Amino acid sequence: MPHPPPSENNVKRIEKMVASYNAKSGTSKHPDAKVTESVVLGLARHLDTLGRPLCPCRYYPDKTEEIKHRTWICPCDDMNVYKYCHCLLFTTPEGLPVTEYLPEDHEGRAIYGLVKDPTPGQGRVLQAKAAEREAERKARPS
Repeated sequence: MPHPPPSENNVKRIEKMVASYNAKSGTSKHPDAKVTESVVLGLARHLDTLGRPLCPCRYYPDKTEEIKHRTWICPCDDMNVYKYCHCLLFTTPEGLPVTEYLPEDHEGRAIYGLVKDPTPGQGRVLQAKAAEREAERKARPS
């Protein structure tokens, strides 16, 4: 059954957040506008239904419980710590997620290989929390 469309107001809010975060983090929207649109609509739908822009690209047994953790509220911890966007919302100009700062055993490295950060002086506001994030990542199911 298809999801109802999200509110236009929340779509605009998410689009504004994406543009602002792209500028702040030195990332780009995916070159395929349909990829960006799909993620934006999912985030806006979660904003409508949950009150928070929970990452739409992951499965959660209990979305309400998940938002209490903050880990997958966009921009998520992986983005703020490693500058890695699983959803491909925040990418290099070529549409690849930055994997340069990920741990060697992270799924992003296995999938995309090493993708250098084109703007290393921007983003990663929580990079000091990398060890804490890794402990959490290994303790929780993906």
